[in-house]
Amino acid sequence: MHPEPVDHAPRQAFPWALLRQRWEDLTFLHWAVAPEVVAPLLPAGTRPDTVQGVSYVGLIGFRMVGLGFGRGPGVPYFGTFWETNVRLYSVDDAGRRAVVFRSLDASRLLPVLVARVTLRLPYLWSSMRLDRDGDRRTYRCRRRWPGPAGTTSRMVVRVGERIVDPTPLEHFVTARWGLHTRAYGRTLHLPNWHPSWPLHRAEVLHLDDELVAAAGLPAPVGPPVSVLYSPGVGVRFGPPVAARPRGAGPPESQ
Repeated sequence: MHPEPVDHAPRQAFPWALLRQRWEDLTFLHWAVAPEVVAPLLPAGTRPDTVQGVSYVGLIGFRMVGLGFGRGPGVPYFGTFWETNVRLYSVDDAGRRAVVFRSLDASRLLPVLVARVTLRLPYLWSSMRLDRDGDRRTYRCRRRWPGPAGTTSRMVVRVGERIVDPTPLEHFVTARWGLHTRAYGRTLHLPNWHPSWPLHRAEVLHLDDELVAAAGLPAPVGPPVSVLYSPGVGVRFGPPVAARPRGAGPPESQ
């Protein structure tokens, strides 16, 4: 099945929200990578998603705010934290485009433990912070557990003008409406929805990162091909469904 179109403003595709949260102060850095390099790192039943034959690896820093369940309020204290993730881009045999996280460093231990147990997501506990100085954003991360302990990342960007008409690549790396993960013998698709991204161009002023290489990918060579910033959006996640092989019946609910 052909991949679904890259839709920058879809309707919410699930009837009720399993999780609610807000993502703020996001910086997206992306490098091109050959599909054959990332294919072995993706869950069974998925393949690299590409733009003109090229796939991408992303390094994204942001603040998670008010993580909560269903219609309930955000979890006090533990529901707000810093996060830096390394991600790839996938498509399954049902045509659903998604992201695959190779690592998710977070500054609260409890969400790390819950995500690792429930969805087997590769969350890691890290010391993190974000400093704001006018149009500059400085993201710092030092991994604590489970390792490799001491892995660090520091990125400094300058936020630029608002993007009125994102390019196809900018849509591709930001308009992702789900994630794929391998949990308990099955590949799952966890859908999400949020309003269209308010995106800004950004400039890297400094980058010293070990997270991409620690995630099993080649260390980036040269500057990122795409640098974006967003002040943030509110996000909903629907219940996970099992990814299905080509020609199979309806996905099984989790």
